[in-house]
Order: sequence, then C-alpha cells, then structure tokens
Amino acid sequence: MEVFLVYSANKSLLSKMIQFYTKETYNHVSISLDKELVSTYSFGRKKMSNPLIGGFVQEDFWDPFFLTSECAIYSLDITEKEYNKLLSLIEFFEKNKALFKYNFIGLLALSLQYNLERENAYFCSEFIATLLSESDVTSFDKENQFITPQDLLELHGLEKIYEGDMFHYLTKENMRETLNASAI
Repeated sequence: MEVFLVYSANKSLLSKMIQFYTKETYNHVSISLDKELVSTYSFGRKKMSNPLIGGFVQEDFWDPFFLTSECAIYSLDITEKEYNKLLSLIEFFEKNKALFKYNFIGLLALSLQYNLERENAYFCSEFIATLLSESDVTSFDKENQFITPQDLLELHGLEKIYEGDMFHYLTKENMRETLNASAI
C-alpha cells in the first residue's frame, strides 16, 4: 500500500518568514492516502485567511491558497497492517478534531530545542511523526515534538514522485484519473 508525504510552501507572509528562518524550501508537510491528494491531512490553518486559527485539517489543495504553492510529493510503501493502523489514527483525529489545536508554542520550543510536550496540540511534522510511529511504519531517534519536515525526508523507502507547482500536479493527476475511469 502507498501513502504520500506532501511538502508545500505557499506564498503567504508567514510561509516566507518560516522559509527565511529555516532556510528550507518547504515548511509544511501533510500526509495523503491517495495520489490525487483528495484524502490529505495535517495540522495547519483552519481558516485560510487567518494563520492563527489552526488545528487538525483535511487539506483541500484545490483551494486558491494552496493552488499556487510549490510542492514536493513523496510516496512511501507501507504494509496493509500499517495502513490500517494509520487510517484508524486519522479517523480518530477526524472524529475528535475539536479536541486538537495547532501547537504554536511547540514550534517556538522546537526552535529553542526545548522539550515541551503538549497534550492534544501538534504542528505538521509532529503530527506526521506521531502517525508514522504509532502505526509502526517507523520509529525516530528523537521525540516527535523535535521532528521537522526535513527529518521526515530521511524515512527509509521514501521516493520523490513530483516537484513543482501544485496546480500542475493536481491537473496532471486528475487528468490521469479521468482517462483511467473512461477506459473502464
């Protein structure tokens, strides 16, 4: 079975400030259960117009906020058992999303290398690390609150399948799905 890590950087001021600080091309990571990025989850903005309102989100890359983003998409093969555990965890977050909040304080602690565990609060890479470790896909040398998007790139078996603008990827993948559906 295959899941996808979606790295992105939008054109917002906050995104540019984070890029300036980290010196990394991409500052946000999500996990998708499909290549078309329909079932994609992370911790991020709940309202695109306000970066301070965040939490568990199912991301819509067709939203104009994301459509102009640059992205890199990686596939990761996992077992059926790992996939089912991952899916159960995502369903738990979805069912209880009102309990979860974005871990802004954790981001600050990460930048200071201060160990701060917060209950029911995650930032994007901390969430992905939690999903992957709790579903037995991998384990990390450090605690999840210290995992950055770049750390996830070191996962064994991760394969880059695309890098470029989000719009181009989405239109290419949806065209492929449309052609495959009409051939059936």
